[in-house]
Amino acid sequence: MEDSYQNRTAFIKGAKDIAKEVKRQASKKVSRGMDRMTDEYSKRSYSRFEEDDDDDYPMQGSQDGGYYRSDSQAANDDEGGHSDSTEGHDEDDEIYEGEYQGIPRADSGKGSLSGGPGSVRAGGQQFRDIGVSEAERRKDQEELAQQYETILQECGHGKFQWTLYFVLGLALMADGVEIFVVGFVLPSAERDMCLSEPNKSMLGLIVYFGMMVGAFLWGGLADRIGRRQSLLISLSINSVFSFFSSFVQGYSTFLFCRLLSGVGIGGSIPIVFSYYSEFLAQEKRGEHLSWLCMFWMIGGIYASAMAWAIIPHYGWSFQMGSAYQFHSWRVFVLVCAFPSVAAIAALNAMPESPRFYLENGKHDEGWMILKQVHDTNMRAKGYPERVFSVTTIKTVKQMDELVDTGTDTPVWQRYKLKIMSLSQQMRSNFLACFSPEYKRTTFMLMAVWFTMSFSYYGLTVWFPDMIKYIQKQEYESRTKVFVKEQVQHNTFNFTLENQVHRQGHYFNDKFLNLKMKSMVFEDCVFEECYFEDITSTNTFFRNCTFMASLFYNTDFFKYRFVDCKLVNSTFLHNKEGCMLDFSDDNNAYMIYFVSFLGTLAVLPGNIVSALLMDKIGRLRMLAGSSVISCVSCFFLMFGNSESGMIALLCLFGGISIASWNALDVLTVELYPSDKRTTAFGFLNALCKLAAVLGISIFQSFVGITKAVPILFAAGALAAGSFLATKLPETRGQVLQ
Repeated sequence: MEDSYQNRTAFIKGAKDIAKEVKRQASKKVSRGMDRMTDEYSKRSYSRFEEDDDDDYPMQGSQDGGYYRSDSQAANDDEGGHSDSTEGHDEDDEIYEGEYQGIPRADSGKGSLSGGPGSVRAGGQQFRDIGVSEAERRKDQEELAQQYETILQECGHGKFQWTLYFVLGLALMADGVEIFVVGFVLPSAERDMCLSEPNKSMLGLIVYFGMMVGAFLWGGLADRIGRRQSLLISLSINSVFSFFSSFVQGYSTFLFCRLLSGVGIGGSIPIVFSYYSEFLAQEKRGEHLSWLCMFWMIGGIYASAMAWAIIPHYGWSFQMGSAYQFHSWRVFVLVCAFPSVAAIAALNAMPESPRFYLENGKHDEGWMILKQVHDTNMRAKGYPERVFSVTTIKTVKQMDELVDTGTDTPVWQRYKLKIMSLSQQMRSNFLACFSPEYKRTTFMLMAVWFTMSFSYYGLTVWFPDMIKYIQKQEYESRTKVFVKEQVQHNTFNFTLENQVHRQGHYFNDKFLNLKMKSMVFEDCVFEECYFEDITSTNTFFRNCTFMASLFYNTDFFKYRFVDCKLVNSTFLHNKEGCMLDFSDDNNAYMIYFVSFLGTLAVLPGNIVSALLMDKIGRLRMLAGSSVISCVSCFFLMFGNSESGMIALLCLFGGISIASWNALDVLTVELYPSDKRTTAFGFLNALCKLAAVLGISIFQSFVGITKAVPILFAAGALAAGSFLATKLPETRGQVLQ
């Protein structure tokens, strides 16, 4: 034991002498002309060996970057001198958490405030950290990109990537479900919540507004706190507020819950594609990101099937008095939260992106995840003995200045400073997307995202509305008209539907326990008639006269009587509820069926785009699909029947999906890792804004003209396809 202590003391003394000698030699040279290895060694020696004799042995890593070594340096290391993460370390050689970020030990800063040598060292280190140039950081990123691609080639593509594929697919599926939820529940929810026409429109658009905010927010956060953590938070918010929205009763609270649910799910698309791309080698990236897009389609199919199976079953409901009602459409809303909950559970078993760790100077964390990817794939392929040969990985120098608020600072103030710092970093990252280097790319992508979203979402919402309009016209063509009929002492106890009665006279007639659908009475006289237990839809009395008539337990509210005269007539126990018309159940089935076919038609286009993405390139796929979609728009002129419109909807969806897949891949590959989700989130937020504009404009022309929406959509797609050809091709390039 005594010999060991003496050997240790002698080693530290010798190391101190070496450090002092290196310092003397280094002071005679200009710092910019020093050899890199000498600079790293002198910095490590001087900052570590100047500590007290009872300190631990020094680590081999650098103080500022966490194992920031080149390949030549790694080759010159002695045997056993590799990173702790690769070779292990003794318990006596333990390092503390802050060492990876270059934070000095508490006892190494003695005299730093008194102007002694420690102060010079701390000031010099801080000056050096702040003075790291953007050019050096960019060079580090380029070297890391090349090395990272080589490492992914060694890790291979196998079980780990496929597991992550299904986990992230659930998150993307939740996004697809969210788009359809409100549209499916609206016909039923409007009766429960007494929604007026403006309120229905707001409920339909509120999800897009929420997703727009969420895409921008979570995209920016994912570049600062990590892809996995941001995705977990966003999915959790979506799950919680989707759950609450199925139980709340009021329109305002339901609207608020759906808004926050949209904010949560808005982060899924930008994070999922960026996250998955950082585990894919160059030759697999385009294909497998396109396969991932299939889960959005699966989400639409899931929502359509669940709506078809659940919402029409009005018996699946209960109520607590007259104040609380839980109908079948609320069960559907609850079921639609399942993909998000499943994604959260599965994501907890997956690691953070190693590329994110390496971009933030965390060498050991990134190395361990890459080793996990390698070992998982090799075991699944039957090569468990194959060793991960990578010992050191390039890490990027950090430019963020660490501010110590002190232990006496109040907790709330520390959190406030952290939030302000995080906000400032997100803002800087966002503005960097408009720097001279990326400005042209960003503006071009903005135009392509906007034009594609405007036309796609505008047309996909316009299609069902046009189908409804065609159905309405066909229904009205079958309307029966009765003129000057005389009915006395008759009892009506059956459904009256799609009829117009003009100048009729009804004396001592009874209308008992029946439904009236699309009934219109004009210039009619009702004398001593009795109406009991009536439920009506789209039923009106215009310029009619009621004399000595009794209305008991009906929903004939005041707005149904237009310019009518009521003489000695009485209303008793009117039905409580919303003064709204509701659509027939068959129409609801048609909405679910059309959405199901539209999303299912995407499957062939998705398969083709995945197989050809890496063969013909992203730009050809994007521009070609946009041009064909533009041409297909003109066929809409010939869609005058219900079946014809459904067929054209399927055709348009199947063609346009290829351009969406190519655009997603291009957006991922055109930005560096530290700006990827920020840029993707911003562009996806712009996409949702364009969707709101497209839906609002296209819906206003339903029943007026088909030419204007078709020309708008075709023009937008033509402009998008032209601008897409000006973007740089990323096929065959390493991930920046």
